[in-house]
Amino acid sequence: MAKRRFRDVKQGKEKKVIIEENSPANKRDYASTGSKIKAFLTDAFMLAMPIMYIVFYLIMGGREGFAEHKALGWLYILVPLVIVQTIFMFKTGQTPGYRAYKLTLIDESTGEKPSLFIILFRNLCAVLSLFTLFGWVMMFFRKDSKTLHDLLSHTAVIYKK
Repeated sequence: MAKRRFRDVKQGKEKKVIIEENSPANKRDYASTGSKIKAFLTDAFMLAMPIMYIVFYLIMGGREGFAEHKALGWLYILVPLVIVQTIFMFKTGQTPGYRAYKLTLIDESTGEKPSLFIILFRNLCAVLSLFTLFGWVMMFFRKDSKTLHDLLSHTAVIYKK
């Protein structure tokens, strides 16, 4: 397709292409809130729990050691968790929880798997929105069930075909 010039469009030499909101090209099968919560819980047990066990008992020396250095302990948990989730999403667009419930992560503008930077940005924003809880509560009030980190990274969780 040739490059469209603003002057041609403005003078009416070329018609604007308008995609309707309800056209099949714009229809996405967004994941429901329930599916996203179930996938999150699955990921919590499959990814976060082993990391937490290693941090609690092998690195911090037990529950008392973790209690003394909570901030450092949570840093030791969240950094590997973000890295592992980013690797899973970059390779396949899915974490184990997403795969179990047939969900996948896409870039909203292209409909394809997002780039590594976008996935990493999304996962870091997800951790930050855990502290406010507002970012996660948003999905209960939106039709497309998007969270704050989905909106910031311009991604969407959809059902995989």
